[in-house]
Amino acid sequence: MAAEAPQAQTKAYDVESPFGKRADPYYWLRDDSRKDPAMLAYLNAENQYYQQMTAGQQPLVDQLDKEIVGRIKQDDSSVPYDKGDYTYYTRFETGQQYPIYARKPKAGGAEQILLNVNTLAQGKDFYQIGNWEVSPDQKTLAYMEDLNGRRQYSLKFRDIATGKDLPDQITGLSASIAWAADNKTVFYIENDPVTLLSTKVKKHRLGSDAAKNPVVYEETDHSFYMGVGTSSDDAYIVIGLESTVSNEFRVLSAAEPNGQFQLLAPRQRDFKYDADHQAGRWVIRTDWQAPNYRLMTVADKDIGDRSKWQSLLAHDDGIFIESFQLFDQYLAINERSDGLSRIRVLPWKDLSKATYVASDEASYVADFETNPEQNTDWLRYNYSSLTTPNSVYKVNMKTGERVLLKQQQVLGGFDQTHYKTARVWAPAKDGSKIPVSLLYKKDFKQDGTAPLYQYSYGSYGNSTDPYFRSTVLSLVDRGFVYAIAHIRGGQEMGRHWYEQGKLLNKINTFTDYIAVTDYLVAEGYAAKDKVFGMGGSAGGLLMGAVANMAPQKYRGLVAHVPFVDVVTTMLDESIPLTTNEFDEWGNPKQKAFYDYMLSYSPYDQVKKQAYPALLVTTGLHDSQVQYFEPAKWVAKLRTMKTDSNPLLFKINMEAGHGGKSGRFARLHETAQEYAFILSLLNQPGS
Repeated sequence: MAAEAPQAQTKAYDVESPFGKRADPYYWLRDDSRKDPAMLAYLNAENQYYQQMTAGQQPLVDQLDKEIVGRIKQDDSSVPYDKGDYTYYTRFETGQQYPIYARKPKAGGAEQILLNVNTLAQGKDFYQIGNWEVSPDQKTLAYMEDLNGRRQYSLKFRDIATGKDLPDQITGLSASIAWAADNKTVFYIENDPVTLLSTKVKKHRLGSDAAKNPVVYEETDHSFYMGVGTSSDDAYIVIGLESTVSNEFRVLSAAEPNGQFQLLAPRQRDFKYDADHQAGRWVIRTDWQAPNYRLMTVADKDIGDRSKWQSLLAHDDGIFIESFQLFDQYLAINERSDGLSRIRVLPWKDLSKATYVASDEASYVADFETNPEQNTDWLRYNYSSLTTPNSVYKVNMKTGERVLLKQQQVLGGFDQTHYKTARVWAPAKDGSKIPVSLLYKKDFKQDGTAPLYQYSYGSYGNSTDPYFRSTVLSLVDRGFVYAIAHIRGGQEMGRHWYEQGKLLNKINTFTDYIAVTDYLVAEGYAAKDKVFGMGGSAGGLLMGAVANMAPQKYRGLVAHVPFVDVVTTMLDESIPLTTNEFDEWGNPKQKAFYDYMLSYSPYDQVKKQAYPALLVTTGLHDSQVQYFEPAKWVAKLRTMKTDSNPLLFKINMEAGHGGKSGRFARLHETAQEYAFILSLLNQPGS
C-alpha cells in the first residue's frame, strides 16, 4: 500500500501588514527555538514519508553515489601558494570527509598541520571551518568554527608550533577575522543574537578578558552587511559595509591597532565602491557615474574626500568590471563582456597597453585564484568550462608565458572529448536575448527527444558561470542536456542585467527561465515532457514561482532551501537578513512593493492546479532561509495541488543553509536528487 502523505494541521493566524491581514494557517510551523514537539513531529513525519517514497530508489542512489564519488581523486590537494616564509595548501586524505589545512617552510622542512578538520569534526553532526588567518609573524592561527550550520561562529586561537589551542574563545560571531601588525590584536564581528545580523566590530588582544573587548565600530543601519579584513598589502585593517545599493569602507593602519578608523568615502544611496591599497594610495572600483564600474585612485592623505578621486580606468558600456588585483608592476582586472568572464592585464607604466589572458575555448570562465603577494610578475587564475575541469594557471604578466599548475583530476573514465558545449541565445518575453550554456554528449541528436536538466539562480547580481561540474555527468551520460540559463537578476551581461531582474522587475527572472525552457524545447534540445528544473535559496524561489506560473512545462522541479514565503518574511525584521534585503526585493511596508511581491510569492500564489513532481529540501538550523518557509509551502501544496505527482520534503535536522558539512555527505544528497529525477523517467539504469 502506498505511503500516506503527511497533512499538517491548520491553526487560525493572521499576518498583519499596513495593507490588511492575510490568513496563514501554517504559520504555527515557525518555532524560533526549534523545539516545539508538534512542529518537530510534522518535520519528522515528512522525513519518514520521504524515506518511504524513495525506498525503491535506494539501489539507484547507491549507483549514482558510487559514480559521483568515483570521479573524485580523494587524496587531493590544492595548488600551494606562498605567503611570507611558508607555502600554504589544503589537502584531503582518502576516505576522509574534511580538509586538512597545512603549510611547509619555503626554505625546506616538514609539513606543519594548521587544522585537521577531520579530527575537529569527530563526534559532531555538523562541523565547518568558516575562516582562518595566520598572524603576521606566522606563529598564531585564528580560526572560526560552526557546530550546527547556522553560520554563527566561535573564534579560537592556536599556537602553530605546539598545535594547542589558546584559552581565548569568543562566540556568536561572523566569519571575518583581521590581524593587526602587532601579532596580538585581532578584529572580529559580533552578531546580534536575535537577528543574527553583523552589528559590532570588536577588538581582542590575546590573553585579555574577551568580555571586556572594546567596540571599535557599531552599525545601526540594518540594511548593511559588514565584514572586516586586511588590504592585500596587509598595511590596513578594513571594515567593509555593503547594502544592495551602497557601500562604505573604514580603514585603519594595521601598525596602529589602537588608532581610529577613517572613512574612505561616506555612504550614499546608489553609490557603490570597493577598494584595495598599494604604495601609498587606494585603488577604487566604483559605479559612481559608471553603471558597469570604473577604476579610480586616491592618495592616503586624501581619503574621506571623494572630490580628490582621480580616474584610473574609464567606464565602458560593453565591459562590466567585476574585480581587480594589484601588483607592484601590474593591474589585473576580472571583467565580463558578452556574458563571459575574462582577465585583462595592464602595466602601471602604460595602462593603454592591455593584454588578455589567452583562452582555448569560445565559452569559458576565467577568474582570479589566490594571489596573496603584490611583489610578483606572476598572476594565478582559475580556468574552467562545462567540458574542461577546473584548472589553475599562472601567467607571467611581463612575458605572457602561461603555465598550467594543476587541472582537476576526474576519475571514472572521464574523457572531455566525449562531450560538447554550446552557447545559445533564447528570446525573452520582452525580446531580450538570454544567454544559455549547454552541455551534452558528443553523439547528442538535436531531435527533441532528450531530457533536460535546467539550472539557474538569478538574484543579487550573482552570475551563474559555466564552470565544470563533475556531478552532472551522471545525468549527461544518461542522455540529458544540461543547461545553465543566465537569466536577469544575475550580472552576466552587465549591471543592467541585474537591475532588470530585481525589485519591481523581479518577475523578469521567472519569465526568462520559462522562455529558456520554451526555446530549448522548440529548438529540439529537449523533449517537452522531459524537462526538469533545479534551483537553491533564491533559485528555490525561482522554482516556486515557475511551479505556479508554468507547471505544465516541467516534469519535475527541485527546490533546495527555497525562499518561498517572500511577503511574510520581508515584513518581519526580526528574521535574519530581512532588513539587508529591502533593496533586492522591496519593502512590503510600501504598497507598490507589497502588491508586486504578493503577486509572485510562491507560498501566497499556490492554487488549485496540477503541479510537477517536486523535491524540496531544507535544514532545521538554516539561518539564511528559515526552515519554516519550505515547510509551510509544502504543507499548503499538499492541500491545494490536484495532481498525483510526488511531492517530497527532505529536512536535514542537523544542518543549515549549505546542507551537510562533509564532502561525501553533500555528494550523497546530489545522488538522491538525481535518483528522484531519473525515477520520474522510469530510467533506473545507465
